Amino acid sequence: MPRALGLGLGLGLVTTLALVAGCAPQGSDNSPSSKPPAKASSSTTPKAKKAPAPSGRTPSGTLLVADFGADTVTFIDPDRGAFDSVRVGTAPYGLVVGDDGRAWVATAEGIAVVDTAERKRVDRIPYETDGIGEPTYGEYRGGGMGIALAPDGRHVYVGVNRPGGNGTVEAVDTRTLKVTGVAEVGRRPFDVDVSRDGREVYATDHDSFDVTVVAAGSLRTRRIEVAPYGTEGGLGSWLKPHYAAVRPSDGKLLLPFEGERLVVLDPKTGRSRIEKMTANTHQHGATITADGTLLAVGTGPIDPAQDKGPSLTVRDPEGREKVIPLDGPHEDVTVSRDLHTAYVTGGFTRDGYWNGITVVDLDSGKTRRLAAGERPLGIAVL
Repeated sequence: MPRALGLGLGLGLVTTLALVAGCAPQGSDNSPSSKPPAKASSSTTPKAKKAPAPSGRTPSGTLLVADFGADTVTFIDPDRGAFDSVRVGTAPYGLVVGDDGRAWVATAEGIAVVDTAERKRVDRIPYETDGIGEPTYGEYRGGGMGIALAPDGRHVYVGVNRPGGNGTVEAVDTRTLKVTGVAEVGRRPFDVDVSRDGREVYATDHDSFDVTVVAAGSLRTRRIEVAPYGTEGGLGSWLKPHYAAVRPSDGKLLLPFEGERLVVLDPKTGRSRIEKMTANTHQHGATITADGTLLAVGTGPIDPAQDKGPSLTVRDPEGREKVIPLDGPHEDVTVSRDLHTAYVTGGFTRDGYWNGITVVDLDSGKTRRLAAGERPLGIAVL
């Protein structure tokens, strides 16, 4: 796949890109809107049938998704489908769940706090970042994007997008539910991760080709460029970082690019190396298991003449990959507690999304679609 794309793309390829990739410059069809996007439809997606809600508290193993196309999070039985939703705020993006069962959801309005056992919102914490504008929908809407919890559960960190400018990471005390500090980071912090010891926070800044390392105590920052294809094209480039995963064995950040290159970044030194990947497709969501197995979501081709379709890459700690084809674009991924099943959200940040998740048997590679939520992006297993 040739990677001198930048701004010198032909008209036909630009049209294709606008349909399948999640990295377009502002001003595209997915610019902020005051209205939620129209519901997606697909002949290959099962019709949503509300499963019976469980009696009592939410069962372990339930899935929770952030409905970017609505104002809710949805609870999903992985066998029978969605059974309940809770209103959290405009256009929820990422979410994370703590050991205490509280979910922290990054919306356009603030961080929603959800009691997942009782399935109710208990609070919403407004952002302190200025310049994010009124709550809206769309890929470039202001407000929360990536979100992560400290290992001890005492702080949550959210990446906040300022439309047209640099973003921030806001730190929130999970006991007082107050913002304790704001750190300036790069443009559009797609993802936020925390080091194994909780001392550093990592914002993956999509539109500035970098990772911002934030000291959890002082909120001092330093920038590390992450641009294995260079920065040609600036905001018009498609070859930017999206999501990262912290490797359990050594704390290095793993950032997949285009199903071709895996950047292995040492956040302590700022040095990185590149390892080969094999999916040959534009990649978004990533997660890693305790044994170091990386899962990366392929959203589809930049150039259909040369690139491959949507997929899920399963990469073991030795670098061996299994690439599982998916039907249509997807965004994010999580793994069941027994590590045998992956759940991949179909929301996608751009056109081509669908209202559900793909359930992937990681042993056999078999997949099935499950209707769930409205343009689901972030996902967690309860």
